[in-house]
Amino acid sequence: MNRISASAVRLGQRARGSQKVSRCYSTSLPKLPAFDYTPPPYTGPSPEEVLKTRKEFVNPAIFSYYRKPVMIVDGKMQYMFDHSGRRYLDFFAGIVTVSVGHCHPYVTKAAVEQMQKIQHTTTIYLNPNIGEFCKKLASTFPPETGLKVVYPVNSGSEANDLALTMARLYTGNYDVIALRNGYHGLTGAANAATAHHTWKYKVPGDAGVRHALNPDPYRGPYKGSDPEAGKKYAWDVKNLIEHGTSGQVAAFIAEPIQGVGGSVQLAEGYLPEVYKTIRHHGGLCISDEVQTGFGRTGTNYWGFQNSGVVPDIVTMAKGIGNGAPLAAVITRPEIAQALAQRIHFNTYGGNPVSMAIGSAVLDVIKSENIQQRAHEVGAYLKAGLQSLQRKHTIIGDVRGQGLMLGVELVRDHKTLEPANTELLDVFEAAKDLGLLIGKGGLYGNVLRIKPPMCITKQDVDFAVEVLDRAFASVAKK
Repeated sequence: MNRISASAVRLGQRARGSQKVSRCYSTSLPKLPAFDYTPPPYTGPSPEEVLKTRKEFVNPAIFSYYRKPVMIVDGKMQYMFDHSGRRYLDFFAGIVTVSVGHCHPYVTKAAVEQMQKIQHTTTIYLNPNIGEFCKKLASTFPPETGLKVVYPVNSGSEANDLALTMARLYTGNYDVIALRNGYHGLTGAANAATAHHTWKYKVPGDAGVRHALNPDPYRGPYKGSDPEAGKKYAWDVKNLIEHGTSGQVAAFIAEPIQGVGGSVQLAEGYLPEVYKTIRHHGGLCISDEVQTGFGRTGTNYWGFQNSGVVPDIVTMAKGIGNGAPLAAVITRPEIAQALAQRIHFNTYGGNPVSMAIGSAVLDVIKSENIQQRAHEVGAYLKAGLQSLQRKHTIIGDVRGQGLMLGVELVRDHKTLEPANTELLDVFEAAKDLGLLIGKGGLYGNVLRIKPPMCITKQDVDFAVEVLDRAFASVAKK
């Protein structure tokens, strides 16, 4: 039986004592769906000991969630378990990384079997895994795109860095256009393309990157109700190139849905216009699919397909390895060839274990209809969140596709003043009731909802009820 924290009980008591509680739900605490798994008893150090050791020996830049951090020691599919055996519904998937479920048996089996053969060789020796994985990954792209040559790496930051290098080498140009509010990583060029002051240090590193107006239909100057919003935002890219560069660019890089920036969907019609502009000025178009790839948006396997565009380079990570350190860059053969003019090597990229895991993840996404599940369950979840929006005035916007969703909290629907402190209260209350979610946006006022794509509609019902209780508790403060 799940152990309910005292704070969760208090929250439930407050909800039961309020006449504002929705009549849609019972006054008992939300109950997780039944699940046939019990984790083995945890016998390691206490959370207090772990936190003490972490504070003493781990770099302080490495942060944790919650006022009292949760210690997760076990996981199975869409659920995680703390040191006491309490079960939580995971609605953030290790920051949009666990795609097919924690410890998925097929993926785990592939990893263990490969580790028992050989764990590391580097690509200087032949091993069948890298070729098999790259071929399988290339098959997920429509043949007419020409995207077929893969370079495996370890992280999204590394993939974006490599993509920008490829674009600069192939075009012979230097300037890169990225979007304000975009996030592409913390290494060199990837961090230069990132446009959040909260992720940047006061050190040199932004040379060659120009940030265009973010095509945000909610917070931007041109709203989603404007049918010409996409074209108006796209004009800013043209203007930026003409006034801020030599007139020739290497690349444009953007996420189809901005992840760290708060699940922001780009204005409709924006990407087709920008892609035309970039190519006219000699550049390549890069789609950062680190969070949107592998069916997460539901309607398509890749996020760029939702806008009807074809990029020249696609970067990916996170869901590709279901938690393993795996990422990749895919492009056309002629662009990939530009990298071969000098020695280029990646010690861990193409590692046999990572390749076996990645190949197994691709198998599961196909065999278990993960994309279709993201589409159907995601639509059900979004409808549930929209029902909460109609009920709780603090919710300013519900957005996203499939199982990549965001809920933005505001204090005023005209000024859009961010309700960031209120979000923290919702965040904590949800955790106390058994739901782990993410947060983001430049102002820290967006709930990032990106669960493992194996969740069920019963899980959604639980999550929506928890969030309803959490929002109600905040409204009473």
